[in-house]
Amino acid sequence: MDVATHHRTIRIDGVDIFYREAGPADAPVVVLLHGFPSSSHMYRNLITALADRYHVIAPDYPGFGLSSMPDRTAFRYSFATYADLVDRLLSQLGATRYALYVMDYGAPVGFRLALKHPERVSALVVQNGNAYQEGLQAFWNPLRDLWADGSAAKREALRPFVSLDITKFQYLDGVRDPSRIDPANWIHDQALLDRPGNAEIQLDLFYDYRNNVALYPQFQEFFRNHQPPTLIVWGANDTIFPAEGAKAFLRDLPKAELHLFDSGHFALEDKGAEIASLMRNFLARELKGPAGR
Repeated sequence: MDVATHHRTIRIDGVDIFYREAGPADAPVVVLLHGFPSSSHMYRNLITALADRYHVIAPDYPGFGLSSMPDRTAFRYSFATYADLVDRLLSQLGATRYALYVMDYGAPVGFRLALKHPERVSALVVQNGNAYQEGLQAFWNPLRDLWADGSAAKREALRPFVSLDITKFQYLDGVRDPSRIDPANWIHDQALLDRPGNAEIQLDLFYDYRNNVALYPQFQEFFRNHQPPTLIVWGANDTIFPAEGAKAFLRDLPKAELHLFDSGHFALEDKGAEIASLMRNFLARELKGPAGR
């Protein structure tokens, strides 16, 4: 069986979308949606761990990874745009039913997909991806300030969020043994953040994030009404999305399986083997097809 990861680019609505793909074409589909400031690169090891049983698809959003970075004056950088593009990508790839792994920015992208096509979501795996007010604590105060008035001054105050110090912080904060985290992660991410014009794109997305929060009630209604099988794997020491945000899912998804790890925001880099094992067991139980045999 070929479990090699293939690196592909497809043009959608005039935008080049890069994606990683692996696994049998007829296997259950698992879609991996990345966070900030990363890309599908964050899933390079998880793809390999799943590809013997699943058809795995991991795209880069425009402005991230190896997808194109259109000029922000001619392209609307928003989570709604990202969800539309991922939706079109999956349609072109023939993925009509899929499990979603959502992390950080991947959560509002994936949950928007779920609102569009609730019947297509076979399962959810949530890793430090928020959908509740409990998950927005002190770290978010500067962003809330921007959301309040959208002023140039409040926008400028967030510019350090795209610096190397903050990128490195996101990988190391809450990790008990930093030697487990490959420095290539933040070097890779920062090189892409430092491209001319990318910082402005990220600041646009920081402001647009307010629209994700406004959709939280709709996301929660989807959880309550559809009760998708859900696995929550969460770095409990995350400053950005603390564990209270993970536990809040259980209000609407009381059958969800919750695992809190002694790790931080990018728990997959620290606890990848454990998360992959939990995912394989969870998906084998919940999805029909090769994984169940």
